[in-house]
Amino acid sequence: MTAQIERFAPDFRERILATHSRTAHQLAAYNPNYTGGDIAGGASTARQFLLRPRAAADPYSLGVPGVYLCPASTPPGAGVHGMCGAKAAESALAHLGAPARSAP
Repeated sequence: MTAQIERFAPDFRERILATHSRTAHQLAAYNPNYTGGDIAGGASTARQFLLRPRAAADPYSLGVPGVYLCPASTPPGAGVHGMCGAKAAESALAHLGAPARSAP
């Protein structure tokens, strides 16, 4: 992975201070939710898409003022995209009465 990044970002390797890796078994031992090393929290089935992390009209709001969820278990699900955080931020802004922003 580092060699691939280095192809597009020369001297990347020189900026790394330390690395650490874990096996799938070590990940599962560290956090039981990472069954078999799955850091995405399980399969992204249609049922889980609708019900994860809980069945609610706004899955980002916990119903406590100022408390919101934005992990990979919230829609749209796991991946390297940041949409869970963006949607949680939109939920927070909506609860504050801020106008909805249009997509860029």
